[in-house]
Amino acid sequence: MQITRRRILTTGTAALAAATLPIRAWTQTTLRMGDTEITTLSDGTLSLPADFIFGPMPQDELAALLPGLGIDRGAALTPPCNLTLLRRGDVLALFDAGSGTAFQPTAGSLPDALAAAGIDPFDVTHVVFTHGHPDHLWGVLDDFDEPYFANAEHMMGGIEMDYWMDEATVSTIGAERAAFAVGAKRRLDVIAGDVTRFGDGDEVLPGVVAALTPGHTPGHMGFVIGSGADAVMVLGDAIGNDHVAFARPGWISGSDQDPEAAAATRLAMFDRITADAMAVIGFHLGQGGIGTVERLSEGYAFRPSA
Repeated sequence: MQITRRRILTTGTAALAAATLPIRAWTQTTLRMGDTEITTLSDGTLSLPADFIFGPMPQDELAALLPGLGIDRGAALTPPCNLTLLRRGDVLALFDAGSGTAFQPTAGSLPDALAAAGIDPFDVTHVVFTHGHPDHLWGVLDDFDEPYFANAEHMMGGIEMDYWMDEATVSTIGAERAAFAVGAKRRLDVIAGDVTRFGDGDEVLPGVVAALTPGHTPGHMGFVIGSGADAVMVLGDAIGNDHVAFARPGWISGSDQDPEAAAATRLAMFDRITADAMAVIGFHLGQGGIGTVERLSEGYAFRPSA
């Protein structure tokens, strides 16, 4: 397993003629396993109030923990958004679709990151969703409400698809997430006839097996790519950050729709990841999102690989 990291600098054509315009940069981390190449691409960052994650946690214990993790309890959280791109033979598969332009102004940069990597959206063969939250789904359509990855097969877990397509979800998900439900259904309505559903344990692509990891959303899916010492797990948001989710995985997080189920899922995932010595790719983990997990005397730590 070989992991590399590189920074790509790009400008638009007009910017090439204007030295005063800023040059944008994307950092990619690439993992190679035999004939498989896995690259993380940035869709930008989110800006979240700290209480969105920390609100339901034990505050005294949290206050003692955060300084050692380099986190200011009073500051907004700005998690990165790392999409996973898999290349193998004729397969060019993207895990999740990013947020598009309608969610947060700091996110939605996937089209630029794809262009910087020399990838045409029409060449993407598969888009495989971990779940239906805005930063993972809303980029599936362009600004004209047409599929952005027009030639791709779109794939989503059946439980997750049914949840977001259910008319009742908008009234049961809670007021703070009602827009998530409206936005998900509107986008899934466009592609629903072309979505391939899958379940826990299904091989969604050759050598890529789905794993039901519920709690963050009802049908959240992770994916194990490869096997044995070369296996890597695409986490999605089941392990949603590289700080408290690792240090205290049993604590409930405000970011999860079913916090208790999500905590149980995290604990089970950490047991599996460390037992099998799997590498991990996290949508909101730092430094490119690819790394390994170290078991500590209490909790775990994310070790970026590049």
